[in-house]
Amino acid sequence: MDENAPIRVYMTRKLIGVSPEDTVKRACEVMMEFDIGSLVVVENNEVVGFFTKTDVIRRVVIPGKPNTTPVREIMTRELVTVDANTPLREVLDIMAKKGIKHMLVSENRKIVGIFSLSDLLSASRRKLETAIAAE
Repeated sequence: MDENAPIRVYMTRKLIGVSPEDTVKRACEVMMEFDIGSLVVVENNEVVGFFTKTDVIRRVVIPGKPNTTPVREIMTRELVTVDANTPLREVLDIMAKKGIKHMLVSENRKIVGIFSLSDLLSASRRKLETAIAAE
């Protein structure tokens, strides 16, 4: 793992999202369908929020809100982003300091991907598999 490599090397480029008007239930169905832990919230082709499994637990389950609650009511509005050229080590430092598991990646002020700790695990697994195959 090259901690100086830009985060673009490790990020996922395919963004999966929902509308702010979608229900929490619908957003959770999308996360289950794609086996992911977060979604971007998109309105008028612009990312306006972020929605995670943790949001569901903290803002829906614990307070006892219905699963028909619109995503806009519980999404994270203050987006934490890094530039696609930011080194992996810096991204991991930011995530640790902010206590987050997902990071939106931008390029020219546009969200172009997402990085999560599972992306790092996948990259580590691929590297290990390559090393084992080479033996």
